[in-house]
Amino acid sequence: MATVGKLNEEALKRKDRLKALREKSSTYRSEENVEKEKLPGPTFRSYKPESDSLQERTKPAVKPADVITSIKDELESGKTDHIVTEVDLSNLAPRKPDWDLKRDVSKKIEKLEKRTQRAIAELIRERLKASQGDLASVVMGETMTRSVDIS
Repeated sequence: MATVGKLNEEALKRKDRLKALREKSSTYRSEENVEKEKLPGPTFRSYKPESDSLQERTKPAVKPADVITSIKDELESGKTDHIVTEVDLSNLAPRKPDWDLKRDVSKKIEKLEKRTQRAIAELIRERLKASQGDLASVVMGETMTRSVDIS
């Protein structure tokens, strides 16, 4: 039973603390704080209210900017005194769609061309060995047949 009385006492103390906090917060919000927290009123740009109290919140009409003078200034700033006489056509002409591919593959193509030349030379050597002939006679034989065909 003693615990029930103790719990009631703690509950009453808690109620008193909450009551004190409520009073403290209500006094904290004084008249000055309430005035500062007022929401801003509406401002009228295109609407003209009828009541005098709202007339103070209207904004003055905005005059349109002078477009003609700004265009003249832009045109004058775009004029240049020097005239370009020489034009590099390589900069003006559009590049072919595959120019970057050719650039990237050029090193590989050079390697392949060297290998191709070696392979052709090897094939010629094999044919010469197969014919069992002298290189000079084979070459002279071909030039003789060509000279005969031409004349």
